[in-house]
Amino acid sequence: MPTQKLPNGTLVIILGIASIITCCCYGIISIILGGVGLFLAKKDTALYQENPSIYKDYNNIQIGKVLSIIGIVLGVIYLIFMIWMIGVIGWENMQNPEVVEAKMRELFR
Repeated sequence: MPTQKLPNGTLVIILGIASIITCCCYGIISIILGGVGLFLAKKDTALYQENPSIYKDYNNIQIGKVLSIIGIVLGVIYLIFMIWMIGVIGWENMQNPEVVEAKMRELFR
């Protein structure tokens, strides 16, 4: 029986990369993309474990999992940082770059 690719192998890698790239979009997009990537990776891992001899690209799933986890962690860190900044600086002040810069200089002296 010829080997075949797992259905979501490439998509899991793409979602993992997109999760890392979008981690600076308030963290939300990164967490969503990473979560979807992990969900699809789990689905394909179960498929692979049923019959590993017919699938050839399980390595892509593992790489995609790692990328998705990295993207989720970066997204959570950035989201926590943004919540902290909004709490310390204030939402109104976040709209004005000069005020944000002045507050950041004041905080990190």
